[in-house]
Amino acid sequence: MRVSLRCMKSLERANLRHKSTSFIGLGRMGYEMAYNLFSKQFKEANDSYFVVCDAVPESARFFSENFLAQFPSARLTIATNPEEATLASNRVITMLPSSPQVKEVYGQGIIPTLKNLSAELTRDTLCIDSTTLDVTVAREVAADVVVMGAQMVDAPVSGGVAGAKAGTLSFLVGGTESSFKEAGSLLSLMGLRIIHCGPSGAGLGAKICNNLVLGVEQIVVAEAMLLGQKLGLDPAVLASVINSSTGGCWSSSVNNPVPFALPGKSPPCERDYEGGFATALMLKDMGLATGIAHKTESPLPLGELAEKIYSQVIQKQPELARKDFSSVYRYLKDTA
Repeated sequence: MRVSLRCMKSLERANLRHKSTSFIGLGRMGYEMAYNLFSKQFKEANDSYFVVCDAVPESARFFSENFLAQFPSARLTIATNPEEATLASNRVITMLPSSPQVKEVYGQGIIPTLKNLSAELTRDTLCIDSTTLDVTVAREVAADVVVMGAQMVDAPVSGGVAGAKAGTLSFLVGGTESSFKEAGSLLSLMGLRIIHCGPSGAGLGAKICNNLVLGVEQIVVAEAMLLGQKLGLDPAVLASVINSSTGGCWSSSVNNPVPFALPGKSPPCERDYEGGFATALMLKDMGLATGIAHKTESPLPLGELAEKIYSQVIQKQPELARKDFSSVYRYLKDTA
């Protein structure tokens, strides 16, 4: 199904915009988040309207077909661009690759549309951006949205694709207290923990710091698992020791990079490193951390080295770019 601009304007005139939610960005995370959000909203109020939009039209059609197969009476339409999505809904959620896409979607689509809405409709609009991007860009975009009269929060997530699918994500939110409260009802349909980290950009700051730790940990876990095997240790025994000792962390207990090191669990390494958090995305996040560290003159010796290692992984083994970032273990093993 594809909705026209005329249809969108009819929706606005019919005063149904307050019952509609738009989701822009249907990648691996966005697809699962939108599906959870819309399905739960529909069960709560079956007169809700839903709008999806993606730079790849096939992704929006695929989502629409799957969602309507499960909920045939749902009112779901496809917006061809962010302008239509913003015109149709007073709740607009974006989940985009990175800073350039956020600047384009907001700067060329959402913000100009807000400018052309009535003051009442603009004041009733809430934008939620769950993209992991540069903190400075996020603050600039949020300031532009607020100048128009609308509300906005940055709400990056922690929990990965599995968490998005299960609806167990953690949202790290930056924005005013009132905007945080407005966003909470939507975010709670996609996640379990909604944490207000502070003003605009604070959610992203928290996410970048968390992923800095995660990126460094995953490398050292790979190093330890390799070293242990060279010392004759069974991977499952070594993982058990680490996970019950002071070295325990998510990268070892949940995302251990060695197949069958976690009996009863199925981390990405047991699926040829498919279905997790892509190495290319981790490299992006490490770059965000080192970038903001340079701006704030904060020392980042391990972070800078980890960024170089993930960069080397992709340069020397390009096929690992889309694999889970625990595939750094494979890279280290191959170079040993």
